[in-house]
Amino acid sequence: MKTTRRDFISRSVLSAAGISIGINEAISAMHTSNSSADFMNVPEILQMKNGDAFSISIFSKHLQWLNWTDMAIFAAETGFDGVDLTVRPQGHVEPERVEDDLPRAAEIVRKAGLDIYMITTSITDAGDPLTDKILKAAGSLGIRHYRTGWLHYDENKTIEDNLCRMQQKMSELARLNEKYGISGEYQNHSGTGPGGIYFGGAIWDLSGILKNIHSPWLGSQYDIYHATIEGANTWPVGLKLLNPYIRTLDIKDFQWLKKDGKWSAETVPLGEGMVDFKKYVGLLKTLGISGPISIHYEYPLGGAENGAKAITMEREQVRSAMQKDLVTLKAYLREAGLNK
Repeated sequence: MKTTRRDFISRSVLSAAGISIGINEAISAMHTSNSSADFMNVPEILQMKNGDAFSISIFSKHLQWLNWTDMAIFAAETGFDGVDLTVRPQGHVEPERVEDDLPRAAEIVRKAGLDIYMITTSITDAGDPLTDKILKAAGSLGIRHYRTGWLHYDENKTIEDNLCRMQQKMSELARLNEKYGISGEYQNHSGTGPGGIYFGGAIWDLSGILKNIHSPWLGSQYDIYHATIEGANTWPVGLKLLNPYIRTLDIKDFQWLKKDGKWSAETVPLGEGMVDFKKYVGLLKTLGISGPISIHYEYPLGGAENGAKAITMEREQVRSAMQKDLVTLKAYLREAGLNK
């Protein structure tokens, strides 16, 4: 029976996730060559410097009410190592102005004694001229990680067709990332967004495609919050599956809340929710996973949680809440022997 290119890619993705049977020898050989050990041989430019492994940045979405200078001072005084800078529409740096504004913002952040270990973008299309400008600007400034935008399942297409589309788009990004010496990382996100069900929420789909693409320039920004929502008891399996591809980490906590007869995840301060941080950081150590961390604050903070340009809570109240989560995270890391 003739195997089409689409069938080959589809079955490759599914088999990489361990859910396909009867795969042909070509697919098996491809997977054998794409070993985790080989993947871990990342280019020197992406290798972490001393202090980068568990550096902690604040996601600048929550500081949209501050200009670059005030944001940098606030983050430094609160105790962060860096700023996870939003370089996307309505962010601290607008994509159309990235060539002029990203160098200026980076200089201000670095003068405050911080670094930009990662930026957050809405990039999903390597063919978009703004994608090229953002990655070129970030790479030239020594920024080595960026979060991509999200992809969604088209419910009018089969899972296999969706995966083929995702793999093609992400393969194109991997090639562009290599050109500019920057790693793109896809965040696993739970649930459904405006575009439909999030690709990557199930973990196996993301890990399968990353395995097939097999590029050190494309990886995972692992989010334990979203992983726990989608798999309260099975998230360690997904963590182990994504292990070879994890480059950066997102941190936040949640609890389930029933409102108007429906259950939803409500974000809460670190350590007050369902995320088992002790088990999580223990597994990070056991599995040898490390990377820059970005703390997200999505519980009520006077609008800062939603990226508001003006907030209704006192500045020092916001700082106190953010600092508390930072201290909590550092305590978990120290307890696990991750020296933070």
